[in-house]
Amino acid sequence: MGTAEIQDGQLVIRSNIITYGTAADPAVTENIRDEIETMWNEPQATVILKRNTLRIVFRISATCKPQLIPEEIFENTNPQNNYFRIEPFAAGNISFVDGLGCNSGYFKLDNLYKGSTTAAHEYGHTIGLGHPAWLDLRGKGVPGIMYPRGTLVDPLFQYNPDAAAGDSSRGGTMHPMHRKVKQEDIDLLKLHKLYFQNAFSILGEFSSVWHPNHADISSPGRHIA
Repeated sequence: MGTAEIQDGQLVIRSNIITYGTAADPAVTENIRDEIETMWNEPQATVILKRNTLRIVFRISATCKPQLIPEEIFENTNPQNNYFRIEPFAAGNISFVDGLGCNSGYFKLDNLYKGSTTAAHEYGHTIGLGHPAWLDLRGKGVPGIMYPRGTLVDPLFQYNPDAAAGDSSRGGTMHPMHRKVKQEDIDLLKLHKLYFQNAFSILGEFSSVWHPNHADISSPGRHIA
């Protein structure tokens, strides 16, 4: 979730990442912030609004609050705030968010190594993007940011370039570190359809879910990854 504001020939999208949980610390929080901002600005994307071409700029801030209480999430009214629990263990062994266009989710610590692209991928979900329907990218080059694990890609972009395509036991599927944000990913946000009031608009909606530590419960529930 975030805000969009027209400023000086740019469309500035602002989001604030707030982390909590036993594995949340300033270093991993800054890595999340940097990955999202760097990757989403990399294509130097543009959008046409009312016949004006605007450069899209992502401005991501972040705060680490390991002991954050549920009420802070439930009572939040700032559309820039996105809340993510970070833990060593996650049910299903994956990071996830609470829907498309949301402001909360759960990150598995092992998914957040430098260059993993997990944070940038999940951020795409929070501003409204789902997984592509067609997951065979062989012959089509670098995978876009919203392709999930298990996607078929050229050998260069697999976990193991020598594995047969689709042989997940040997690494024959996409390594997420090869994903990139592209202009076409940002086109899918349909930013030109946002309703602006005084040059200001909002991306997404408040899901506002406080997540317990999955290690402490037997059935954490059902979520959208």
